[in-house]
Amino acid sequence: MPKAILLLSGGLDSLLAGRILLELGVELEALNFTSPFCRCTPKTAGCSVAQAGAEKLGIPLRVVAKGPEYLEIVKRPPHGHGRGVNPCIDCRIFTFSAARLRMEETGADFIATGEVVGERPMSQGRRALEIIERESGLAGRIVRPLSARLLPPSEPELRGLVDRERLLAIEGRCRKPQIALAEAYGLTDYPCPAGGCLLTDREYAARFRELLAREPGFGAADARLLMVGRHFRLPCGAKVVVGRDEAENRQLETAAREGDALLLPAGIPGPTALVRPGLSEALPAAAALVALHTEGGTRLATILRRPREKDATLPEIDPLPRDTADAWRVSASPPATTKAQKRRGTQKDRG
Repeated sequence: MPKAILLLSGGLDSLLAGRILLELGVELEALNFTSPFCRCTPKTAGCSVAQAGAEKLGIPLRVVAKGPEYLEIVKRPPHGHGRGVNPCIDCRIFTFSAARLRMEETGADFIATGEVVGERPMSQGRRALEIIERESGLAGRIVRPLSARLLPPSEPELRGLVDRERLLAIEGRCRKPQIALAEAYGLTDYPCPAGGCLLTDREYAARFRELLAREPGFGAADARLLMVGRHFRLPCGAKVVVGRDEAENRQLETAAREGDALLLPAGIPGPTALVRPGLSEALPAAAALVALHTEGGTRLATILRRPREKDATLPEIDPLPRDTADAWRVSASPPATTKAQKRRGTQKDRG
């Protein structure tokens, strides 16, 4: 019986690919790669989505975390980024290279995926698929059951391990063929049919690029922090992250490390701000940001908290002007133009 390593996200395409191969008599082991940048499932789901997919197919699952080396690929991908900071081609090369090692380790005959030609513009065009196969050392050894008949025959097809005539020819971004096939197979309750990667998000990409330019050696914890709160870069160079709700406030408190400072409104509910590094010259501006984002935007005192130090109370401070906060904010959107700025611009134009 032929054996394959199935790259299983738990999404619809990989489930269908697995189901087709099982019908063709292929023994499967599922391989799932976890990434801190996946947003296609709830944050609490983790790899349980892939586990549920493997259980639907009745196959064993192996979960592999993308480690620090993957973050370095995201920072500087040889094949470049997409519209965000998504290194889609290099991400797939990384994933397939790891899958090849598992294939060789288990004696499997090939790798299988749910990829569909043309479904994802950067990584699933024909040229991109060729590059990924070649640079991962898997040329001819990847079977894509959903689009196989649109591609040159793979080695497993040529060797008769997989019946090419029973594979499909789905192409493009329309999901109707996959949804119809899922109904035919009785597959229900599948998550995220189109997938999702935080690296394609404009706001996250803007924060990532800004941090990469300022602190190129940042690590995974710093990348995770980019998902939380509102981000500001002060003129002194310090980063301030202001929580948007209680859950984010708790995340910022957990993220604080040696050299950081936390600021909290004194005596009233409001946002927590993480200041990194917690420079003395950064604290007044950070406290003013806390005041701005406290309900009512009121003048207030703030509690200064540092790791392993006693809390201190900073003097009352007025909220930071909104246009200053907008100018300091790390965002994909340009700072908002205030009415006063518009008036000044109009007066200047008139000479």
